[in-house]
Amino acid sequence: MWCKSCCRETQSDVCEICGDATVDEIPSEVYWCPHCKVPLIKSQNSADKNECPLCHQEISYFCADVRPVFPQERLLVEIMLGKPLAYLKASIWATDNRYYIDGEPITVSFGAYRKKTPDEVRNLLEKFGPQNDNSFFEQHMQRFVEANTTRLNYVKDEAFEFIKVTARTYPNESVVLSFSGGKDSTVTADLAVRALSDPSLVHIFGNTTLEFPLTTEYIQRFHKNNPKSILKTAINKEQNFYNVCEDIGPPARMLRWCCSMFKTGPITRVLNSLYPNRNILTFYGIRKCESVSRSKYNRVEDNAESVKIQKQKVASPIFFWKDIDIWLYILGEDIDFNDAYRLGYDRVGCWCCPNNNARAQFLSQIYMPDQSEKWRDFLISFARRIGKPDAEEYIDSGKWKARQGGNGVAAAEDIKIRFTNCTAEDHAKVYELTKPMDDSLIGMFAPFGKIAPELGRKLISETIVVDIKTNVPILSIQPFAQDGYVYSVKVKTMNVEKHEDLQRMVGYQIRKFNACRKCLKCESLCRAGAISITNDAYVINPDKCKRCKMCVTAKYLDGGCMMVKYLKTKE
Repeated sequence: MWCKSCCRETQSDVCEICGDATVDEIPSEVYWCPHCKVPLIKSQNSADKNECPLCHQEISYFCADVRPVFPQERLLVEIMLGKPLAYLKASIWATDNRYYIDGEPITVSFGAYRKKTPDEVRNLLEKFGPQNDNSFFEQHMQRFVEANTTRLNYVKDEAFEFIKVTARTYPNESVVLSFSGGKDSTVTADLAVRALSDPSLVHIFGNTTLEFPLTTEYIQRFHKNNPKSILKTAINKEQNFYNVCEDIGPPARMLRWCCSMFKTGPITRVLNSLYPNRNILTFYGIRKCESVSRSKYNRVEDNAESVKIQKQKVASPIFFWKDIDIWLYILGEDIDFNDAYRLGYDRVGCWCCPNNNARAQFLSQIYMPDQSEKWRDFLISFARRIGKPDAEEYIDSGKWKARQGGNGVAAAEDIKIRFTNCTAEDHAKVYELTKPMDDSLIGMFAPFGKIAPELGRKLISETIVVDIKTNVPILSIQPFAQDGYVYSVKVKTMNVEKHEDLQRMVGYQIRKFNACRKCLKCESLCRAGAISITNDAYVINPDKCKRCKMCVTAKYLDGGCMMVKYLKTKE
């Protein structure tokens, strides 16, 4: 259930906050008109007759969702089927690998793509491209929009109202649009600008450095066509994707370290610079039907456990939209969009993302041959390095995408906390370090209290950490020489009830010191903006730190460090 007045989800028929009646999410289905040859979006509980609003002939159920196939993709499908230009004047729609030609389903399996090499397909696309007229397609899309005008008006009006209500307590200066260059964020941005009547809203583009060339072109075109928009680019200039892959292994489906390092982290930095002391509202293009995980999201989210970047509330105006709704809005409102969709890509995130399907990989081999070859060569080299007996099969079959943990990766040793209990003092542990102890390690204990080196014994270079409320010493930190360890530090807990709990959190900071790869997750986690990666060191600003301990709590960060997830190995 949904309360439009409060913009919140609830399980009740009446909102507990404002008392207004709530409404159901209205599911929709796609029907087909055999006469007009267009899909029609119909609400499941609609009392409308099962007839086409244009020709008034009977319509029938088509599918749950569908997207238009542009002429460039249509030609590719024709080539795969061995029928170039055969469907020049056909109505073609798609969902996953299933295509519908004038309403009749046809499956183009991955086996069909393997029948021709990318070079062969590229040559055929160039050969038949000049004859690939798009006039029929454009006329047909106009008919599709006309047939679904009622649906278009409904989703527009509902989204406009949602945006206005959600943003009513925020000045426009505190409203941010997450702008990836994909179709969903494009629609979300357009809706927000129109609903708030403000063309100068801040758009933040997270350039992962792995964008499609067509995405970069679209971002540039968007900024040129929308000169009043404030477009900020967030990019990690300190890291090189291939270098990180060499160190900790390529990202896999369950190990997408690239998201924090090259997207969420850089965006956090831009937000912290733009809004250092202000909470913000971010509109983004998340949709419920995209995946099982996203179906569990809320339309408005500000829970610390759910929001990737703290100090913000996030909201999705298109949360309940389907693919066909997105395209209806783009085509109906004549919105410019990323040309990668014309080629057949159904998502335009990172071009080499492990979540990309086989068809997307094949498209990249056609349209991005040099990048694709370089990426495959690296993956094969990595597979050999970690001991895969048939490296090429491991890569080409896609098995690398299911890789979990750091097996075979040398960096996996850095996340293992090695310590020795001190025999001379109670509640003291000597931790092994991967590098010499320095001030950055001492600074990592700021979440536990006030760092007071003046209270420590100077002869042994001891630093004391005192409880921020009681001013009582709780930690003693000192350099230490331990047999078997090249570098080490001794940490003693004092004046606390649960010594092991505190030592566990101490271990989290030791792990960060040893394993930090500047993934930037910790920067995104800190609501106070106290954590930063500065000059290759993990730095906590003690003046900004609120001692909330989110950064050393497993609830928010397993093991205190994202590298635990990426590099954990089976013992």
